[in-house]
Amino acid sequence: MGINDAVIIKKTFILIVDNYSIAGHYYHNLEHIERVLKIIKLLQKDTNFSPSIQLAAWFHDIIYDSQAKDNEERSAEYGRRLLISLNIDDEIIDNTCRLILNTKYHKAEINDFDSHVLLDADLSILGSNLEEYHNYSKAIRQEYAWVPDEKYIAGRKAVLESFLQRRIFFTDELFNRLEFAARENIQAEIDFLSQQ
Repeated sequence: MGINDAVIIKKTFILIVDNYSIAGHYYHNLEHIERVLKIIKLLQKDTNFSPSIQLAAWFHDIIYDSQAKDNEERSAEYGRRLLISLNIDDEIIDNTCRLILNTKYHKAEINDFDSHVLLDADLSILGSNLEEYHNYSKAIRQEYAWVPDEKYIAGRKAVLESFLQRRIFFTDELFNRLEFAARENIQAEIDFLSQQ
């Protein structure tokens, strides 16, 4: 690696940090990325390392505007441009972007282990302890502060109820560790919102 490569890598890292440090990112920030990366490391311990999963973790919420409907597409494109500037292999870039796009609806094909790992890591907060979950739900509300209460409650309940309609975690590891707690947390939030 030459001096120019080191400069490009440093500038890229600064761009990433700056994007996740934008005011209004109460949940979709570097703390979230750190959690996602930690869970990915846990889930990848017994498998071949896929660089696309970690790259997708870094970039999946790099563009986050709670009023936009195309955050994942814009994040994938932003990630693509930065990864091209780092001379990352096209196949890795394409897979990274595919993974980012899968976070839009949190759905994946049955044999898509890379997506399963990323999506589980992204949603792992749902199975956290009560205090962490409360902080998460509060941070999400702060990101949507522009939405009137009645509309927010209806929309949030719809999102949460959609999680209860399916298995939340794809990997057996997180299913066994977090599924029950996630369902309890989600139901508790739905119950709370219903009383508002």
